[in-house]
Amino acid sequence: MVKHLIHEKNYHTSTMQTDLWEIKIEGPIPHSQLKELKFHDDLQAFRPASKQFQALKEIADLEEGRIIVGVVNNTIVGYVTFLHPDPLERWSYFKMDDLLELGAIEIAPPYRGIKLGSELIRVAMMDKAMENYIIISTEYYWHWDLKNTQLSVWNYRKIMEKMMSVGGLKPAPTDDPEIISHPANCLMVRIGEHVANSSVEKFDRLRFLDRERYRTNK
Repeated sequence: MVKHLIHEKNYHTSTMQTDLWEIKIEGPIPHSQLKELKFHDDLQAFRPASKQFQALKEIADLEEGRIIVGVVNNTIVGYVTFLHPDPLERWSYFKMDDLLELGAIEIAPPYRGIKLGSELIRVAMMDKAMENYIIISTEYYWHWDLKNTQLSVWNYRKIMEKMMSVGGLKPAPTDDPEIISHPANCLMVRIGEHVANSSVEKFDRLRFLDRERYRTNK
């Protein structure tokens, strides 16, 4: 019988001080706390701001869901989410209870360039419960804000790698078709200290799932 993982969520916080703002970074925070905050109108990289805010509240309600936010004057100006991979993605194939995906990270344009993204990830990893998980982030260049930043895909990739490295995530090889469809795309991975060897082995199979399927069907 597989033991069900208890998804502990231990709140942590920090403060960033700039010449213009004091930014409170905190989380994981529940739906009840999220609804007391406002959501910056420019947080619309994935969908309109109001719908994205609703999506964050729904993630917060998930047993494993984690929302870390950066707040200025009661307004969320940046966030990062962690949850189980989407059921339609290959990363949910083995239904691993100890696999979390960094599903989204977004910073409102006025608050970029001050390493708020890195601080969100750092605060997320302050929770010792994160050592119970394999954390992944799938980086696709078509999700990057190349237009507004005027960066090349390679320079943007460097920024993403540096930001993710603050949380201990490192590039890892995979045969996932979407990731290998462009050389700038990458899979970032962090394996917690308390993750069982059996889960690490299963994740290694997951990273090269197409190769395993080929061998099975051969």
